Amino acid sequence: MMRYIKHIFRRILISQLYRKYVVGNQLVEKDIERTITMKNCTVGSDLLKDQFKHVMLYYPEFAFIFFWRADLPHYRWRYLFTRDFQTKIFMSTKIGGGLICHHPFATVINAKSIGENFQFRNSLTIGNKRNDNSLLPTIGSHVTVGANVVIIGNINIGDHVTIGAGSVVVKDVPSYSVVAGNPAKVIRNLDHE
Repeated sequence: MMRYIKHIFRRILISQLYRKYVVGNQLVEKDIERTITMKNCTVGSDLLKDQFKHVMLYYPEFAFIFFWRADLPHYRWRYLFTRDFQTKIFMSTKIGGGLICHHPFATVINAKSIGENFQFRNSLTIGNKRNDNSLLPTIGSHVTVGANVVIIGNINIGDHVTIGAGSVVVKDVPSYSVVAGNPAKVIRNLDHE
């Protein structure tokens, strides 16, 4: 019985959250669309409201991103949708739409900006050098980051970049490349025609 009540309550909250924070918010709309695509979801409806309901109910990592986007880190009923992932995304970090986190555990993201369609995995650290927030990374669009990656300093990561698991990135990364290692080095250039 309690499970049923919790389920009904979550659906009511989703409806309220949708009206207040999703309608007209292009970043959240793009996050929903990208999550549906990347997770290969079958929602059964093309309506944004139904897609939002689906990802909120079945993908706690999406709910984490949603509450960050909506600037609701202390939302009273957040625990009904997501758990404490021990992850922090600084509010000063500007991130384009289409943000995907596959496993948002033990992650800190503090960057100048991150472009569209950024996806990351667990244990990611993006931050400054010498505790100086003027020395933050700038990350382009269509960047994929593996697990246990460190990206620090006043560096630029181009568009369409893949960063391999366990990499430590301390220098600029050109667009259309794959980098890996400690320190990270370009291991392959991607065709971009």
